[in-house]
Amino acid sequence: MTLTEAPPKARAMHGLARPRRRWRYAGTVALFLLPSLVPLTLYTLIPMVGSLWISLHEWDLITQMRWIGLGNYVELIGDPETRAAFLHTLYFIAGYLPLVYAGGLGLALLLNRAMPARGLLRGIYFLPVITSWVVVALMWKWLLNPASGVVNWALALFGISGPGWWTDPDWAMPSIILASAWKDLGFVMIILLAGLQAIPREIQEAAMVDGASAWRRFRHITLPLLSPSTFFVVVISLINGFQVFDQVQIMTGGGPGGATQVVVSQIYDLTFRYGRAGAASALSWLLFALVLLVTIVQIRGQRRWVHYG
Repeated sequence: MTLTEAPPKARAMHGLARPRRRWRYAGTVALFLLPSLVPLTLYTLIPMVGSLWISLHEWDLITQMRWIGLGNYVELIGDPETRAAFLHTLYFIAGYLPLVYAGGLGLALLLNRAMPARGLLRGIYFLPVITSWVVVALMWKWLLNPASGVVNWALALFGISGPGWWTDPDWAMPSIILASAWKDLGFVMIILLAGLQAIPREIQEAAMVDGASAWRRFRHITLPLLSPSTFFVVVISLINGFQVFDQVQIMTGGGPGGATQVVVSQIYDLTFRYGRAGAASALSWLLFALVLLVTIVQIRGQRRWVHYG
């Protein structure tokens, strides 16, 4: 044995000490996370496991549960109303996401410039975000009232006959999209505004010296450097879009004629109107699987268009 080689007993003790340090470190981390882990476990993880168990049963919230295995999932996948609810949800997302992003980006670009009362304007545009959905939905239901609403009254001044909005099956979902985008504009604006302010001014100034037009600077500098903020906004907005419920329940109740019946509305109806908690839990897991799949695709695809630093 050389002078630099440790004795076999010392090497064995060193090997045993390494797992102990790991366990000690893990225990320390768990101790600091305990205030968050306890409510997360009690109010999120345990209910999720419980809903998965319920989804494998037939249950009306009153009588004893009856095991049916994957029967609820098979029935929902073949149900035309379930497919319609998913299509309505995708319709909402397809209209909501471009509108809220374009509007939020426009406001962020506008309020990123020096102007009087800029801070006040930022607060005003953010106010709907912290306002209750009940208030916002009732306000837009009044604004879009076909008979006495302000929007149709303003259109009439230009000789335009306003649509039926939330009372018309063809215009009910656009009404909800409009109200939803208006409420969330402030959130998107704040996120994109923070991203704009993180872009170094030297890059923009160098492009101006080289003679780049405003559009070329926006397309080749602002948008690429804003991509991390855009990615965050898209992910959060998509997740929220799949869970749309409050505005639908207040403005249309899923009508008229089921034109705005989205997935979460159907989960609510299955549980509290039809007493089918097992089917509602199964539909919740189908929605969760879809949201998880879309999020994974986004995270994997970000490498192609998101530029960090």
